[in-house]
Amino acid sequence: MEHQIINKTILSILVILSFTLSSCFKDNEEDLYPDGGTCNTENVSFSQTIWPVINNNCVSCHSGAGANAGIRLGSYSEFVEAIDGGRLLGAIKHESGFSAMPQGGAQLNNCSISQIEAWIAQGKLNN
Repeated sequence: MEHQIINKTILSILVILSFTLSSCFKDNEEDLYPDGGTCNTENVSFSQTIWPVINNNCVSCHSGAGANAGIRLGSYSEFVEAIDGGRLLGAIKHESGFSAMPQGGAQLNNCSISQIEAWIAQGKLNN
């Protein structure tokens, strides 16, 4: 009888431990796909490539009259103004001396940052 109780206790502990350990795993896109699959930095389009990233990660806090820190990113011209101001790239790259953006969120993936840099190098076209 005592042997059965010990076996059930050990089994219960092992089951709980296995559930606990398996629930702590979190897939990370950059760990799963270290090369990011393919990251197209050729002929980057503002409307097709850059705007979706900005709209999904920045616009909710940085648009309209109540834009955080007075930085508005709700349109092409506002985004270009922020780029020209010199602080946006440092913020999205989480560089020292800059407020990391998105605030309280994960850094943009490497491909998105590379595409923004490529778009800037290609002339910041409104395409």
